[in-house]
Amino acid sequence: MKQSPKRTVTSQQARRNRRVFGRTLLMLFTIVLVLFIARFSYISIGKNIDNVNLSAQAQRLYTATQTLKAQRGTIYDASNEPIAEDTSTYSLYAVLDKRQKSLAGEPLYVTHKQRTARILAKYLPISRKKALAYLTPDKQNTFQVEFGAAGQNISLSTKAKLQKAHLTGLNFVQQQARLYPNGIFASHLIGNTTATAKGQLVGAMGIESTYNSLLKGTDGFKKIKQDNNGYQIPGSAQKDRKPKNGDNVYTTLDSRLQTLLETEMSNLEGKTNAKSMNAVLMNAKTGAIVAATQRPTFNPQTGKGLSQIWRNTLLQDQYEPGSTMKIFTMAASIDSGNYNGNATYASGRYQIGDRVVPDWNTSGWGTITYNKGFALSSNVAMAHLEQQMGAKTWKKYIKRFKFLQSTHFGLTGEQAGSMQFTHTIEQADTAFGQGIQVTAMQMMQALSAIGNNGKMLKPYLISKIVDPNTGKTVKSYGKKVIGQPVSAATAKAVRKHMEDVVYKSYGIGSDYKIKGVKIAAKTGTAQVSDGKSGYLSGDNSYLYSVAAMAPADNPKYIMYITMKQPTLPGTETATQLLADVFKPVMKRALQEDSSANATASTKMLSYVNRSVKVAKSELTAQGYRVTTVGTGTRVLEQSPTAGQVVMAKQRVILMTSGTRSMPDLSGWSKSDVLRLGELLGLKVTASGSGYVKSQSIAAGKSLTGTNQLTVKLSVK
Repeated sequence: MKQSPKRTVTSQQARRNRRVFGRTLLMLFTIVLVLFIARFSYISIGKNIDNVNLSAQAQRLYTATQTLKAQRGTIYDASNEPIAEDTSTYSLYAVLDKRQKSLAGEPLYVTHKQRTARILAKYLPISRKKALAYLTPDKQNTFQVEFGAAGQNISLSTKAKLQKAHLTGLNFVQQQARLYPNGIFASHLIGNTTATAKGQLVGAMGIESTYNSLLKGTDGFKKIKQDNNGYQIPGSAQKDRKPKNGDNVYTTLDSRLQTLLETEMSNLEGKTNAKSMNAVLMNAKTGAIVAATQRPTFNPQTGKGLSQIWRNTLLQDQYEPGSTMKIFTMAASIDSGNYNGNATYASGRYQIGDRVVPDWNTSGWGTITYNKGFALSSNVAMAHLEQQMGAKTWKKYIKRFKFLQSTHFGLTGEQAGSMQFTHTIEQADTAFGQGIQVTAMQMMQALSAIGNNGKMLKPYLISKIVDPNTGKTVKSYGKKVIGQPVSAATAKAVRKHMEDVVYKSYGIGSDYKIKGVKIAAKTGTAQVSDGKSGYLSGDNSYLYSVAAMAPADNPKYIMYITMKQPTLPGTETATQLLADVFKPVMKRALQEDSSANATASTKMLSYVNRSVKVAKSELTAQGYRVTTVGTGTRVLEQSPTAGQVVMAKQRVILMTSGTRSMPDLSGWSKSDVLRLGELLGLKVTASGSGYVKSQSIAAGKSLTGTNQLTVKLSVK
């Protein structure tokens, strides 16, 4: 059968259409392929798309930057013992989600809750029952849990013990922290730190705040390459920057005297509940502050008491000093040539215009000499002296003693003081310490001129700042004469009058006598301003004070104490209470004469892996106190570590292998005990202030199986 011509034509046309379509499709595919290859080549060669550098983007994707933390500088006392230093603490959490497993299928969650609770109770301040309650929460499908306060601020040694138990599911987060080993210890001067959201420590007050930029150092970094899973590619470390540790700050504080002062001030606070108190002990020859504190105060380690007061009252509180100001009135009168000590005046009351200056004994003592008036702390005598020399001369001496201006002590927030001096009665009032406001540090500065034969010294707390990275001293401070408001003869004469306060039968400062040494002192009682135009009233509305120096003929130390608005016990006067602080501290200072014991600092060498016998011999020869723990023959660990700055006579602890026994800790400082505890992995609990008086683990007892050490401290 023959095909129809029409059908043949239709079939041929269909084939032609398919060929055209195929060729068109092939051409389109070829064009797209060419465009794709061109685009890919462009990107591959140029490594840039939409203004984004793909090479750099890939580098960022597979490159990790690790921050290398800088160590915050250490603050030291005058004997090179740390007052504030860097440490690490850890917070603990436990993973409970059973889906959390490693790539090898091993559990990353808590598998043995009973055992975990038992171990946690052994090393943390938490009971087994409570730990188990945390590990078995009521809520189902809990991913992880924390352990409250018990799981915070965990030490490195405690962390190591928990890790040694090989408990699954426990994880630690490291936190930078600050260690204040002495607790309450010139707290407002040293200050404290707070942590930022990124965990950076920042000074909040005192030295920690003022010198924060020097103490904090500079963090470093390290860049590494990693694969898709986040693992570091071996040998891929790129450029890095080493951290620059913060500078170390060395203070003039004598730890023994500071600790004793803290104890005595706490005792006084407990007896009187005073609204505020200040006490400062200064080296009369240099201006170095060897001990200083205030009440209320706080413990920078725990933060207890911080909410009571943030101010550094030694620098930031202005107050009317009262009768201790008479020291400078007497000095001005003598130095200006107006003083006649044997001349007499009528005590009790002194009329100035329509106002009356009263003595504290309003009945007076009759007609007496000005010499006797000073020993009796007569306001009337001082008003007469101010009138005799004239307001212009008196104001000139106020300025010479540098009242009404900052001492530039070096800490933030220092006040300059103020004075009411327009009217005649106001001018007279300032002569006995009313109507003029000062700070405790201004008083110390002015007193230095009396104690140092006319040469006035700038008080200072910082002795030097050292870069630990180079060992070089960045800046040093020391004795600085800032004026001579009175002559040497005047200063000596004033000290003689201050002796009369203590030793004359009519003097009112006999409570300040110390056997075997002459004391020059002046007591003070001032009404407390109501903050408006008058004064508070009542038995508890006074500020009591004493300014004293010893030995009187050639002072080594000057001490100034204030006590504001105390509730006095009926058995003791304010003078007796202040003397209870002054006498033990001044007596100890004179005995120690810490300025004569100052020694230079050096860097500790490494004794690890060396012979114990040789190490001990070398260290002892250099003047260090060496304690060896263990019966081994080679040093495994040491404290201080190599490179740390140390002082002569500092304690060095050498750890060896073998049987370890508890050393005799009698007389050890708290910081030394804490260092020992860190090396031994002991949890140390210390009570009291000063130096070790008793220890819970007897000297010579084996330390096997022991994890807790309790010591009691005493200043006696």
